[in-house]
Amino acid sequence: MNTWLTKTFNIKYPIIMAPMFLVSNKEMLIAAAEAGITGCVPALNWRTPEEFEEAMKELREKCSTFGVNLIANKSNIQLDKQIAICEKYKPDFIITSLGSPKEIIKRLQPLGVKIICDVVDVEYALKVQELGADAIIAVNSGAGGHAGPIPASILVPMLLEKCKLPVISAGGVGTGAGLLSVLAMGAEGASIGSPFIATTESGVNDDYKQAIVDYGAKDIALTTKISGTPCTVIKTPYVKKIGLDQNFIESFLNKNKQLKKYAKMLTYYKGMKLLESAAFGATYKSVWCAGPSIEFVNKRESTKEIVDRLVKEFADAKTKLDQMSS
Repeated sequence: MNTWLTKTFNIKYPIIMAPMFLVSNKEMLIAAAEAGITGCVPALNWRTPEEFEEAMKELREKCSTFGVNLIANKSNIQLDKQIAICEKYKPDFIITSLGSPKEIIKRLQPLGVKIICDVVDVEYALKVQELGADAIIAVNSGAGGHAGPIPASILVPMLLEKCKLPVISAGGVGTGAGLLSVLAMGAEGASIGSPFIATTESGVNDDYKQAIVDYGAKDIALTTKISGTPCTVIKTPYVKKIGLDQNFIESFLNKNKQLKKYAKMLTYYKGMKLLESAAFGATYKSVWCAGPSIEFVNKRESTKEIVDRLVKEFADAKTKLDQMSS
C-alpha cells in the first residue's frame, strides 16, 4: 500500500478519513493519525473563525497529519478568514469543494500545503489541473453527502486516462477488498467517510451512530430537500414521511431565474439546521447523512479498530487474489 498518498503525508495506509459536515471533529482526526491514516475536517464545522482557529491550533500541536476542507464558492462567506487561519497553522493538505480553488492554491500552496480538489468529471478535473492542484478526489456515485453521478469503476480510470494528477477515490469503500479494488484501478488511495460516523471519537448523538449500524445500503436515498442539490440520507421514518423531492413551491422557486439564488440559500439554511438538530439533539425529525458504505458497519468501533479491520481485510483479499492468479 505504498502510494502517492502514503509517501506525501508519511502515513502507513492510503486512506483519508473524509471530511463530513457536522460529524468530523478534532478527536477523530487525532485518532486517524494515530491509526496510520490521515483525516480531514470541514472548516465550517466550527461556527466562527475564532473557534476554527482554536481548533487548528490544537490540531497542529496534537496531530501529526491532518487536512481541512474548504468550500470555495460564494456561499462560504467565511472563506477569506478560513484561508488566513490555514496560512497561519498550515494543515498538511486542503480538500476544496465547489467553486474555483484558484485563490486557495495561490495562497496556501507556496507554504507547502497540498491542494486536493473534489471533482465529479473530467472537465472540472482538467480545470483544477490547469490551476495547479496537487491531486484530485474522484467523488463517485457511491459517496455519502453530495455524491457524483459516475461509478468509481468508470470515473477513476477515466480521470487517470485524461489527467496527470494523482487520483483518490471517494465513495463506496467500506471494506479492505473495496480498498484493494480502487488501488487496482490506479487510485492512490480512498477517501472514506460514512463508516467512521459511528466511531467512539465521533461527537454525534447515539441515535445517529446506531442508525449507521442498523441501516444498510438499501436504506440510502437521494434527496433535494437538504441543500437543493441531490444529497444522500438514510431513509428514516421521518424522511419517508416528508418525501425526498422538493414540493411544488420549492421546485418553482429554484427554477425561477430571479429567485433561485435566494431559494437555494433558504433551502440550504433550513436543511443544515435540520441536519444539526438530528445529529446532536433529541428529535423525531431524524435526517441523517450517510453513504451506502454503512452496509459494512455492524457495530460501534474506535477509529483504530476500523482501520485495523480494513488493513486485515485488504491483506486477506490480496492473498486470495494472488492465489487465484498463481
